[in-house]
Amino acid sequence: MSPPRILLCGDVFGRLNQLYKRVVSVNKSAGPFDALLCVGQFFPDSTDQLDEFMDYVEGRSVIPLSTYFIGDYGVGAAKVLLASSKDSANQGFKMDGLKICGNLHWLKGSGKFTLHGLSVAYLSGRRSLDGLPFGTYTQDDVDVLRAIAEEPGVIDLFLSNEWPTEVTNRVPTSDIPPGVSDLSGSDATVSELAVEIKPRYHIAGTKGVFFAREPYSNVDAVHVTRFLGLASVGNKEKQKFIHAVSPIPSSTMSAAEISMKPPNTTLSPYTLTERKAEASDSAKRSSNSVSESQYWRYEVSQKRQKYGTSDNNKLCFKFTSSGSCPRGEKCNFHHDIDAREQSQRGVCFDFLNKGKCERGPDCNFKHSFQNEFDSHSGKRRSGNAGTNRSKECWFCLSSPNIESHLIVSVGENFYCALAKGPLVPDHILVIPVEHFPNTLSLGPDYETEINRLQNCLGKYFKSQGKEVVFFEWVSKRSTHANLQAVPIPTSRAHVVQNIFDMAAEKLGFKFVISKSADAPSEGRKLLRTQFDSDHSFFYAELPECVTLSHVIEENEIFPAQFGREVLAGLLNMADKADWRNCAHSKEEETKMAEDFKIRFENFDPNK
Repeated sequence: MSPPRILLCGDVFGRLNQLYKRVVSVNKSAGPFDALLCVGQFFPDSTDQLDEFMDYVEGRSVIPLSTYFIGDYGVGAAKVLLASSKDSANQGFKMDGLKICGNLHWLKGSGKFTLHGLSVAYLSGRRSLDGLPFGTYTQDDVDVLRAIAEEPGVIDLFLSNEWPTEVTNRVPTSDIPPGVSDLSGSDATVSELAVEIKPRYHIAGTKGVFFAREPYSNVDAVHVTRFLGLASVGNKEKQKFIHAVSPIPSSTMSAAEISMKPPNTTLSPYTLTERKAEASDSAKRSSNSVSESQYWRYEVSQKRQKYGTSDNNKLCFKFTSSGSCPRGEKCNFHHDIDAREQSQRGVCFDFLNKGKCERGPDCNFKHSFQNEFDSHSGKRRSGNAGTNRSKECWFCLSSPNIESHLIVSVGENFYCALAKGPLVPDHILVIPVEHFPNTLSLGPDYETEINRLQNCLGKYFKSQGKEVVFFEWVSKRSTHANLQAVPIPTSRAHVVQNIFDMAAEKLGFKFVISKSADAPSEGRKLLRTQFDSDHSFFYAELPECVTLSHVIEENEIFPAQFGREVLAGLLNMADKADWRNCAHSKEEETKMAEDFKIRFENFDPNK
């Protein structure tokens, strides 16, 4: 069988007439081709191109070749992508693209899929601190690709919108296109991912120029990487914006074939950057007079500096999270024992690596440095450690960071609050008053109270003509538990288990299913016997006393928002799967909480 034939394209800017005229011409003269992959901005730059663009989206013009894009930003992007997200055909986990229209697919977020035998990884959007729903990637997207990099096998194609920083290292100056600057259209995170993923081809856009870099060798891999930067469609300089490749899928290649290196192969451009960083770090370390034994007495600002808030001292994700790295001393990133210990105590990797985390309360890890006795054991602790921990936590009732206007009921051991960015009205969190990492490992008094709360919430939702789904994601590095209660229409209750099962199947696992004939509390007793604090754990309590549970293995990819994403699919609200898309002002949240208190008053067990 002949290898697949793929067309690659740079920023489209909505110029679909010009793009597909060229595609048809190339397909006729050198085809047939199997697919078109577009990097860089896909949507128009101005409203002038919008009518032309929408002719294809709405079916008035035909897309002649199966097209995949990652540049989900530009004029009209939010409207088109939001409509696509709501389409029932796009529900669930679809790493191979959400269908926009016939032959047009949006590669959302990040992931890996197989295209005509080729293994394709992608990072959609661009780096941004704004948390916009479209056009930007999140730390979760990056972490997914880091996990994919650890899987066996070779990635054939890696798609990113922006160029990797320093990719022009070790390239003769005469071969670098004029105007190429690492300050524009480049991203250091993309460089890090390229080092970890080690793709055979890395394709990017955004710089507006065509650049085919000489192949470079990878650290701890036998194959080379070819980087391609593509110009934009219809650029005035008439630089190449479409490029054809026909790689043999790595899964079918012999060891000898995949390890062949062309004579013009260079060393990795990223190892040069790392050596410079190491030299700089060495000089810094020699001038640091504070002894290592006093390290944990530093102020937080000094600790953050140690962990590389600059680009010159990035931590190795593999070593920090697992304690080992297959690259060993050849790794381009820093192996720091102290950072590893902090990770074991549940500290956020972004906080360690950058000194900050952009996910705020959505992050399940700690954003402060932990002493030896600060990590969670699920037991009560006293003294300053507990006090400091409560001050830092978003959910501790005694914390100054708590958003108290969302609280709707307070009991002895648990309180209820409206969810921040609720999936639906009356989306409730049941939260321990004290700082506990999950609701399954607490004592009998706690279990009695949570059973009473669940029973009262169930009665309240039934009075509203609804059923309720409870779910909890227990990461073994969780800081403060929250059991989520989401009301669903009674008419959807009979299919909710099927939707959860289908989502699990897409992720490659099956739930353990239990059904209690007596009461929901019996289901929780079963869950307590399945829970192991050494593993992460997800469970859902469904109508009719059905419980679903899954023990999450160490290297398993499991979305932190899995429960919410599944219910968003059930309710045809895929655009609300991310809580940040459902944000309200503090005034709106306060009114929502007060209204809930009034409706819940007759059911509240704490009144």
